[in-house]
Amino acid sequence: MKRILFTFALILFVAGNSFSQIKNFMFIGMDRELLRNSDYWKPEVFDGVQVAYSWNQLEHTKDEYDFSLIKEDLKFLKKSKKKLFIQIQDVSFSPQRNFAPKYLREEPIYNGGANKTYTFKDYDETEYTHEGWATRRWDAEVQKRLHKLYAALGKEFDGIVEGINTEETSVGFGSVGKLHPPGFSCLRYKEAITENLAALKKAFPKSTVIVYANFMPGCRVPGLATTLLKSVYEFAWANNIGVGGPDLFPYKKEQKSYPLIKSSYKKVPTGLAVQDGNYNYINPNTNKRITAEEIYQFAENELHLTYIFWGTENPFFQSETLPFLKTKRAKIIK
Repeated sequence: MKRILFTFALILFVAGNSFSQIKNFMFIGMDRELLRNSDYWKPEVFDGVQVAYSWNQLEHTKDEYDFSLIKEDLKFLKKSKKKLFIQIQDVSFSPQRNFAPKYLREEPIYNGGANKTYTFKDYDETEYTHEGWATRRWDAEVQKRLHKLYAALGKEFDGIVEGINTEETSVGFGSVGKLHPPGFSCLRYKEAITENLAALKKAFPKSTVIVYANFMPGCRVPGLATTLLKSVYEFAWANNIGVGGPDLFPYKKEQKSYPLIKSSYKKVPTGLAVQDGNYNYINPNTNKRITAEEIYQFAENELHLTYIFWGTENPFFQSETLPFLKTKRAKIIK
């Protein structure tokens, strides 16, 4: 009898411990059609799906919100009793895609709503190309609109979706300063990140909230980028906000956020996304291309992640990731 009670208590503990087992989500970005494609979506393998919804999809015109895409995806996932993780897409990585709503771009009070981001080819930042667009997260008037969006989303979906995450904190404005948008500074940007997180957490007190805090701009001040990144994590820890980011590169020393993510274990939920290009990463411990199993082992044993958001880049996703996760799931069930 004592053995039965002990076993039952152990089961309850494991089931109630959110840090005990990684939750595997399929990450499809804005490619929502993949959720309806049986070659990709395997409900027997995944706990749910992470979908990115752009700001201008959710708010076509000022104060007129359209959450129909989220509702459609929730309805679809409910059939297989799986969860949805929302990613708010307020930045793009294409010059042709600006996710700021039209009114943000047109009304003077919002200063264009979004600014160009760049890829730099040299240390002095004399050579660069237009990479994409970032909404003016640090602009007080734009922040008011973003916070209203968060509140509207929370009213509709808090406690219903598994979670919601921001896009990455890294922003391509350079560090020299000559391409910094009006009103931007590294310190103001950090303040805005935490202000926006506070608003998102207030809107979603029940569902998991995660900030994709991978890098912070340092404005060529020694140690500032590291200090600001750590302060974002400290804010998240103090306010029960999850942490993580894009790109799961096992044992990559340049990923300054990894030690902070590891330190977040048993403090807050953590999650990283396996995104395009990650599968081609060379494991420095083996000098061979990384495998899905090695990604999982690093996430589980080194970082102790709560979530992995698996990208769908082929041929790796279908030939390697899905078979690995299927085998992993079968072992857990046994």
